[in-house]
Amino acid sequence: MEGENRSARKRRAILDAATEVFLKSGYLGTNMDEIAALSEVSKQTVYKHFASKEALFIEIVSTMTTGAGDIVHNEMPEFADGGDLAVYLQDYALRQLTVVLTPRIMQLRRLVIGEVTRFPELANVLYERGPARAMATLSSIFQHLGERGLLTIDDPAVAASHFNWLIMSAPLNQAMLLGDAAIPSQAELRRNAEAGVRVFLAAYGKA
Repeated sequence: MEGENRSARKRRAILDAATEVFLKSGYLGTNMDEIAALSEVSKQTVYKHFASKEALFIEIVSTMTTGAGDIVHNEMPEFADGGDLAVYLQDYALRQLTVVLTPRIMQLRRLVIGEVTRFPELANVLYERGPARAMATLSSIFQHLGERGLLTIDDPAVAASHFNWLIMSAPLNQAMLLGDAAIPSQAELRRNAEAGVRVFLAAYGKA
């Protein structure tokens, strides 16, 4: 058990170090010697845990994307009877914006987009565990809210897409194209969430 714990700690140290190096230097600019030095293990140990630089890069993208999605979706409670639906949706929207619009996630997205011709499967990982997962979760939520008579929903998947991009499109494009300094403040994200939910409920809410 002690050996397993030590191995797990080394693996985590390698992943943490590699994440910093990949996000700073890009895929081509990253080398395993720097990762080994930063994680305070030998290069042989790095290769023992990860067979190649490519495997390490894939693991980082998968881990970061899944972890961010877990924070957004796994903590989403079911809407309680008698609650304020607008507030419920605003809370979800703000959580999603706050988790996604961080320097590390934005750097990861830019890195994956820059390497899409080299690693097309990573773009699929990022999409499936990011936007696609968000829209699948929202689709399920909206279907249940429609069945409870709280929303007028003909196609939950379409409604989920509308909600997702009402919330995400402007601040995400701003941060992706203009850099980390353009990530909106928490107050701006809250205003964006409230405005997006207001438009969504104007289209799908019960009169």
